[in-house]
Amino acid sequence: MHIRNPLVMMPGPTPVVRSIQDALGRETISYNDPRLVADFGRLIDDLVKLWRCDGIAFVVAGSGTMAMEMGIVNVAAKNDKVLVCSNGYFGDRFVDICSRKGFETEVLRAPRWGESVSIAEIAAKLDEKKFDVLGVTHIETSTGVEFPLRELTEMMRASHPDTLVVVDGVASMGGVEFYMDWGVDVMLSCSQKCFGTAPGLGLLWASEKALEKRHAISQITETYIDFEKWVPVMKEPMKYWGTPAVNMIWSLCEAVRIIKEEGLENRFRRHREYASAIRRSLSAMGFSIGAGEKVASPTVTVSLYPNNRGLDDAAFRAAVYGEGAHIAGCLGDFAGKGFRIGHMGNIDDNIIVSLIASIERACVKCGYDIEPGVGLAALQRALIER
Repeated sequence: MHIRNPLVMMPGPTPVVRSIQDALGRETISYNDPRLVADFGRLIDDLVKLWRCDGIAFVVAGSGTMAMEMGIVNVAAKNDKVLVCSNGYFGDRFVDICSRKGFETEVLRAPRWGESVSIAEIAAKLDEKKFDVLGVTHIETSTGVEFPLRELTEMMRASHPDTLVVVDGVASMGGVEFYMDWGVDVMLSCSQKCFGTAPGLGLLWASEKALEKRHAISQITETYIDFEKWVPVMKEPMKYWGTPAVNMIWSLCEAVRIIKEEGLENRFRRHREYASAIRRSLSAMGFSIGAGEKVASPTVTVSLYPNNRGLDDAAFRAAVYGEGAHIAGCLGDFAGKGFRIGHMGNIDDNIIVSLIASIERACVKCGYDIEPGVGLAALQRALIER
């Protein structure tokens, strides 16, 4: 059967609910229309308050990668020493950005894909040498690993308070526990992951300490992503630097309204419950999970094929698509060995039941001998037991 609109169950974009679609579909108005100015101002205020930031939040047209670059280049000066903790593909993107900028960059990598750099390793490295900036990815979507961010910030505040902490929260902001007052100086994200709207906005939170560091740097080579170009706009949205994405701002306003209505703590709990239920279901179908149990992410799961079943990666994912769900291929060391599922944003029970049903049907069509309903049964039990 042809599925007209397969569920978008990749690690982003994520399903967009009707009220956010309606916000996207509003008649476009000028960026300095008083209605947009008021909405934009409330949005910035909400982002600052919800994530307990003592500085400012930025909402800028662009991608998560743009926000990543924006986060690093505004707080690392020429000749600064940067330590990057990489748990996979997107951690290495931090490394690429820092290397291209000419920062003195060192890297700590997870011992293998599906594991995380440890806090002990980081502490030992920082004791050995002073670094100006530390960069880390909170949720590594290539491996499905959650970095122990709370433990990191506690260690940094106690032992290395002068090192600025920059965190890639692309796949965690709005879905995984985190607040700026834990001790993070820059957190970056984007619109199409846990916020549950369309791609198009880069989001960034900067502490007072981060803003002071940017002010102390005489000039950065970038223009569009310079904090100092955007701060006046974020404080007074009537001002202009680059044309804001009007309809995307409205969609993010609605996404934040939904988050406030649900409550951040409830949202965090829901993401963990869904992640656990999905992993139980996949395990019941004979798949293994790429990330270790202690570091498995609440928003992304890497599912690896059984070695003895001969599943062809491209054919299997195409079959899942045909059955109604769009899942992603794996990257790096996991490439061709499994698939990635995004379970974040404004998803509900019905969406994840449909996802698992699509995977079950694809298994049968690809000759993977499983009992129909085994994954769904495990999923339903997990949902009932919440």
